[in-house]
Amino acid sequence: MLDICPIAEPDRLDVLVLPVRPSDEAPGGDASAAPAPTAVAPPDGAAEEAAALVPAARLSGRAGEIRTQLRPGRSPGRLFLLGIGDGSESAWRSAGAALARSASDETHITIALPTDSGPEAVRGLTEGLLLASYRFRLAQTDNAPALSSVDLLVADPTAHEATVATARTTAAMTRLARDLTNTPSSQKTPQWFADQVISATADLPDLRLRVRGPDELAAEGFGGILAVGGGSASPPRLLELDWHPADARTHVVLIGKGITFDTGGISIKPVPAMKLMRKDMAGAAAVVAATLGAAALRLPVRVTTLTPLAENMLSGSAFRPGDVIRHYGGTTSETTNSDAEGRLVLADALAYAVRQLKPDLLIDLATLTGANAVALGKRTAALYSENDALAADVLAAVEAAGEAAWRMPLNNDYVEYLGSEIADLYSAPTQGAGSVLAALYLREFAGEMRDRWLHLDMSAPSWADGDHAELTRGATGWGVRSLLRWLASID
Repeated sequence: MLDICPIAEPDRLDVLVLPVRPSDEAPGGDASAAPAPTAVAPPDGAAEEAAALVPAARLSGRAGEIRTQLRPGRSPGRLFLLGIGDGSESAWRSAGAALARSASDETHITIALPTDSGPEAVRGLTEGLLLASYRFRLAQTDNAPALSSVDLLVADPTAHEATVATARTTAAMTRLARDLTNTPSSQKTPQWFADQVISATADLPDLRLRVRGPDELAAEGFGGILAVGGGSASPPRLLELDWHPADARTHVVLIGKGITFDTGGISIKPVPAMKLMRKDMAGAAAVVAATLGAAALRLPVRVTTLTPLAENMLSGSAFRPGDVIRHYGGTTSETTNSDAEGRLVLADALAYAVRQLKPDLLIDLATLTGANAVALGKRTAALYSENDALAADVLAAVEAAGEAAWRMPLNNDYVEYLGSEIADLYSAPTQGAGSVLAALYLREFAGEMRDRWLHLDMSAPSWADGDHAELTRGATGWGVRSLLRWLASID
């Protein structure tokens, strides 16, 4: 990961980045821009040169706009003009991402921050740089960016050190979630995932981790996890990770769907839909990474994370459409489609959390339905909750983090579709509104906590088909940044 450091005086100045912001409309209605005054004056006439270059290059100052200028024989030898838009955290995040890509062939750059740069600007810039420079490759050839260090030129470096540290932790946890999700399923079994979490907690001794294997799952009645994992040669697991600081006044349980590969089971997927099913545990990756981040940041909130892990494979021992599954706590589901397996493992985890952990708030993240993308497109998660205050707080955190979610209705008129003739519930009714019905099914397992429960269907935004702002092609780590923002806001 990039080394990003606030400094007051540069000890080297190979590449200097100067921010450019939009200004009022010029005569004739043309958009104009100007270099932002910086906290530390650039050397060797660089500020004057930038002031002349901005209008000549017709820069608008929009966030992420970049122009470069060579300065042979002078210091700095190369000048980057970087648009920062309205100077918001989101704009700085986009600017940092664009800079990470444009300067990827450099080894070191110095960014002169504007005089009015606050924590939001520094955090957005740092996250943008770190997240857009992420790469995941298993090939022998490495396409990692050459850029290894970035100095932030500011008047008082100590004023920004804590902000940079928080942004680094957030980005590191997001990158971890991306790594876990991007890893091919030939390697990523439920036990492999558990081993990665064991390794990640080694430097955080205050975290407690329990890994349940098949025997414990059977003894305690986790029928949904066992059914979904029953067709695989790699047995299922349930991870319970707990961050419990002494000063915590609120207990949050996070649950993440952890299907390490999804063939669809007997209701088998077509090959194009199956190819990317290594991402079907992105919810588990997100909640684990957020909990590790909460511990690293020493957030004063108790966080218990549950990740039901299973591989949904096709074999003689796979569960069938029409089977009745008895979940933790006794509720039964008649399975209508073995490709609707995620809700079955989440149901166990939700029931366990309500009965045994009794938290104050309960949130689950899941790559649950394709209907999420049909309704909201590729970059927006669907949010469901009966609790207006909880929904508003989470949505505010999602927006601040630079992710996207939209609150969807929990139509009680549709509850009748969940009724089975031989079990308590149908697992996947066929009447349409797939994301809504999945949420209503999960709500049944929230029980007495349904008024303090929130569900995020994040299948679509968990994966990016190409680079966009701070996102890189592949797993996005969606939810880590939002959860950390929300956890940090809890009293």
